[in-house]
Amino acid sequence: MTVYLDYASHTPVSAAVLDAFLQTEKDYVGNPLSAHGAGYMAKQEFSRVTQSIAEMLHVKPAEIIFTSGATEANNLAINGIARGYGYKGRHILSTCLEHPSVGGVLGALQEDGFEVELLRILPDGTIDLGHLESAIRPDTILVCVSSVDSEIGAIQPIADISTIVARHSHCHLHVDGAQAMGKLPVCMHNASTLSFSAHKFYGLCGCGVLVKREGVVLEPLIRGGAGMSLYRSGTPALGLAVACCKALELAVGQQDKWIETVKRMREYLLAALGADDKSASIAIPPLNGLDRAEKRYPLLRINSPTAGSPYILNLSVKGIKAHSFVAELDRHGVCVSVKSACSTDNSPSRAVMAVSDRQNALCSWRVSFSHLTEAAELNAFMLAFDKCYKGIAGQFK
Repeated sequence: MTVYLDYASHTPVSAAVLDAFLQTEKDYVGNPLSAHGAGYMAKQEFSRVTQSIAEMLHVKPAEIIFTSGATEANNLAINGIARGYGYKGRHILSTCLEHPSVGGVLGALQEDGFEVELLRILPDGTIDLGHLESAIRPDTILVCVSSVDSEIGAIQPIADISTIVARHSHCHLHVDGAQAMGKLPVCMHNASTLSFSAHKFYGLCGCGVLVKREGVVLEPLIRGGAGMSLYRSGTPALGLAVACCKALELAVGQQDKWIETVKRMREYLLAALGADDKSASIAIPPLNGLDRAEKRYPLLRINSPTAGSPYILNLSVKGIKAHSFVAELDRHGVCVSVKSACSTDNSPSRAVMAVSDRQNALCSWRVSFSHLTEAAELNAFMLAFDKCYKGIAGQFK
């Protein structure tokens, strides 16, 4: 039995989304940019899909830019704003919690002479709003934050952040919504740009969206030829756009139901790990012979904030490097991850280090849930975790 608990990295495409993609590819043979009947029909469908996504996000159709995913959307937004407004200033604010697609482009901008300053993080994983207020300077042109951190699941107060940034007309706010869209309520508030990717909420990989407010100027990443947007050249992928729309429609429609299911699964696992002293609101049956785990795992630490996203749970076992523990779990058929799937190095999790210390960060790894997660899978995870803990962590007791 394979236990998949890495939904923050990728979710399986839903049957309805896949059907929508295949039907679109069959029904629309024309290029939406072509000046003939088939092209016109494809363009009309592309406009319908764009309108539908805009309505779900409460924005204008002209503010929707389709991309290949959140990584491209983040690059387009951050690089685009920096290049478009660099004449006003070269100071950028961000955090140590950001996805590599944000950190990477910020690093490249630093090499080109931009100054990137990281904001302080509070013990609960949220931004120190006082520091944000004081850190914005006359030459600050951009603030980059993730709505939900991908490693510990900290939920940022986007409304408060956007209110602070909006007081400074020379400054823009970019929100990485990849771990929030389709899972938690998302609102741009006063943000200039917002990114997300369909494969995080049961859509197809290869399609993302950047929402760009009207009036915000971006320097394009991709040039050459026409496109459905001035900011991204190339033939529009109609099938992927339709699939993205369908996935978002399903996720938004089921969001409240899915959240409650995921909360129960997370609570179930915390209780089984003995990490929650409060009585669970659901019955915790015997875990295949394992008794309740209070004090069973004294080296275990929960790194995710209590008020964080229910979809993400970050754990660490003292003294055991994350890659070793995750590899051992994989041998037992359990799929979890160390940091973001896009992180390839062996450095400590910067998100965990921000709320604890370097040694703990080196030992941290992530479990991520879905409404598809079942109690039987969590039981199997607990059996595997128990074996791994006893096998490679017991020596440290």
